[in-house]
Amino acid sequence: MSRFTIPAVTTATGATAEVYAQVRKIAGGGVPNLFAALGYLAPATLSAALNAEGALASGSLSKQDLETIKLLVSEQTGCDYCVAAHFMLGKMSGLSPETLKQIRAGQATGDVRRDALIHFVLNLQKTRGTINENEFAAIRAAGYTDTQLAEISLAVAMTIFTNTFNRINDTDVDFPPVK
Repeated sequence: MSRFTIPAVTTATGATAEVYAQVRKIAGGGVPNLFAALGYLAPATLSAALNAEGALASGSLSKQDLETIKLLVSEQTGCDYCVAAHFMLGKMSGLSPETLKQIRAGQATGDVRRDALIHFVLNLQKTRGTINENEFAAIRAAGYTDTQLAEISLAVAMTIFTNTFNRINDTDVDFPPVK
């Protein structure tokens, strides 16, 4: 059970009600538990996060690239909520369940570009300091542009943010569970 007690979404007023309305437009009418908690506790923070996610959605990375990053980072961070969410969203973006399992494990998927992205993100997660020239050259050789490298940075950062919040809150998972 989530640690923060959140009133029913339908009772929200003010800034919280406004940000919930924004979430409903994005999420097909519902308010996932992560967004319900953030919207109640810190509506401006949720609004900023939604704006950042909007920038990613309108950026140059594909939905499959974004879900690869988000699922991999969530797995590395140990956020069961985000793993479940991004496994489902990854399927919706066209990634197969087998590919999603490989991404979670940090394994090769057989797609050279995706595998370069997995390697790069894992390297970002597991190393410290500036990325070495070989790692930088490899992700560029896979076809990722400077703009996409900036977008990868934002996707990693936003995923770590939601992972961290969910780990603090122990947010109830409201997505299909992933084994």
